[in-house]
Amino acid sequence: QVQLVETGGGLVQPGGSLRLSCAASGFRFSSYGMRWYRQAPGKERELVATITSATGSTSYADSVKGRFTISRDNAKNTVYLQMNSLKAEDTAVYYCYTTFRGYWGQGTQVTVSS
Repeated sequence: QVQLVETGGGLVQPGGSLRLSCAASGFRFSSYGMRWYRQAPGKERELVATITSATGSTSYADSVKGRFTISRDNAKNTVYLQMNSLKAEDTAVYYCYTTFRGYWGQGTQVTVSS
């Protein structure tokens, strides 16, 4: 069965960095686009970053552009989200998503606070 397992969340001070990982299994990872979403308390889930399957092209929400980087390692079936210069407003549960039938991971909490 399809599984997406996010790791790497935690508590970090403003200005700090975290790297999230999403390990995928149960489908041909290299053939599908991958995305990171986030959902803050009381807010709708929003798209943070995308990476395509074929060319590895990336796109970002304006709120994270220049601070976050999405990447993928097809040999490890893993997608990453490098988050730098973190702000309090980045606090949310971060979810991994695959375009293979729209599967979601369980989410990982990121809290940015001093």
